[in-house]
Amino acid sequence: MRVCVGARWWAELSPAAGAAVMAAGIISAGLHLIGRSALSLAALAVSAALWLVLAADFTARLVGDRRRFRAEADTPAALTAVAATTVLGARLSLLGWQAVAAALLALAAALWPGLLLAVLRHWGRRMPGAAFLVCVATQGLAVLAGTLAGATGHDWLGRAALAAFCLGLLLYAEALLRFDFREVVSGAGDHWVAGGALSITALAGAGLTASPLWTGRVHTGLRTATLVALGLSLAWYAVLLAAEVFRPRPRYDIRRWSSVFPLGMTATACLSAARPTGVQWLRPLGELLLWVAVGAWVLTFVAFVATRADD
Repeated sequence: MRVCVGARWWAELSPAAGAAVMAAGIISAGLHLIGRSALSLAALAVSAALWLVLAADFTARLVGDRRRFRAEADTPAALTAVAATTVLGARLSLLGWQAVAAALLALAAALWPGLLLAVLRHWGRRMPGAAFLVCVATQGLAVLAGTLAGATGHDWLGRAALAAFCLGLLLYAEALLRFDFREVVSGAGDHWVAGGALSITALAGAGLTASPLWTGRVHTGLRTATLVALGLSLAWYAVLLAAEVFRPRPRYDIRRWSSVFPLGMTATACLSAARPTGVQWLRPLGELLLWVAVGAWVLTFVAFVATRADD
């Protein structure tokens, strides 16, 4: 019986599960920034383990179930494969594992064009919050490329990060035009990506602003773009939180990991942007929001375990 339940769980695994990797990975990065090394490494271990499980599942579907793979590859949730890989890679780069981080960047960059085009070809109107994953995946490439550029000194990576950053902004604007705003009060969790996409944009912008590669007007423009993106993401945070209070949705859904990720991303963006932008109050705000994200992660994990136990 246990084997059957485990097999059923594996068979029902959704591409949206990639958000769980993203959530643990970005919380690990945030905890690293505030000096909570033990907790950060624990979250990193969770993120890496989940990534390995999902990578094995991704490969199994690609090789053994092409029909299901093609059906899922054109959904926005498929882009969590790219985003999760970049988030994990950026955290490993902070750990000093530059070769592994570079390999993950290469993998994410190889997956990104095909998945992005497949999603864009099937876009429609009144899209759920997962539509913003086109921006998240692209900005994830910018974050990882920028992190590696700072760690290795390769300027071409910094230029690639800037290109991805600019494209991510355009993709966010397009996703916003297609977003069904009714999801704010009725979404199952991925509606939070509307704000999370701006948070990862701010994180990418903070890395570019901190880079010595950009000076003068470019530096000023990057700083401004970073602060605007962060301000808008905080506004989304307030609106989405108010909607959760007004219309509670306590039932567990795998898309709830797409709520936890933006919480952690907003906190980490605040922590990362404080120094390069010179807005120092962002750091204490980021610390506060980070513990909110940790609490949300724990609650979501408990809800997940309770759901598995009921099955």
